[in-house]
Amino acid sequence: MYKFLLTPKWIALHVICVLAIGGMLAACFWQLDRLHQREAFTAEVTARTEAEPVPFEDIIDRAPAEVEWRTVVATGTYVPGKDFQVVNVSQGGVSGTDPVNGLLLSNGTVLIVNRGFVPGADALPPAPEGEVTITGRVRRSQTARTGAGSDDGSQQLTQIRRVDLDALSQQFDQIVQPVYIDQLDMRYEPSNMQPVAPPDLAGGPPHLSYAIQWAIFAVAVLVGWVLAVRNAVNERKGKPKKRKLPPIAEEYASGG
Repeated sequence: MYKFLLTPKWIALHVICVLAIGGMLAACFWQLDRLHQREAFTAEVTARTEAEPVPFEDIIDRAPAEVEWRTVVATGTYVPGKDFQVVNVSQGGVSGTDPVNGLLLSNGTVLIVNRGFVPGADALPPAPEGEVTITGRVRRSQTARTGAGSDDGSQQLTQIRRVDLDALSQQFDQIVQPVYIDQLDMRYEPSNMQPVAPPDLAGGPPHLSYAIQWAIFAVAVLVGWVLAVRNAVNERKGKPKKRKLPPIAEEYASGG
């Protein structure tokens, strides 16, 4: 009765269904993995940002991945003549630029500081003179996405695409720290400058919804395969298909 399932036509259908279900389940589990990664990221960022600020010197010897998002306090003087601006930046739906400078620390190294966000085409304020003490959020170096251009650190830079520490380290005579900070307090800055926005922990793709959709698609393919097999078996048993007659045909069939 079921030997027909081993004919080439049906084998091809089995293979297509198996591949489709396998691909959909793989997409489902991939979305669930992305969900778990985002939940872990959210928990990590929340814990680190809510921790009490510590002096930058306390985390200076730790790996960048271990201290990113920590709030630190750094004291130093800005290196004169080294002013950069990150272009094509948007924040809160408004385009603008980020002024970036190097803070010379007491140990002779330079800590790159993203001083904030300046909306629109407002002129960038110069870095404050003299010793400053700033509070900021530790960040790892930004890298270019696939296909995007990078800054050439071997040339003198003023406008930059991102805070790329590999490129910026070539602009200073001193050693540049392997992390930078987004400045949070604006005590030294003009009123038009805003702190760099924190990461969006509430938004992001709805991975759980996507995972459920892929699971439903996989079940739908499986149900379709079962129905196809059942209909084929019924046809071979000689069971007639139930067909719904048009209203006029039903009337004549009933003798009306």
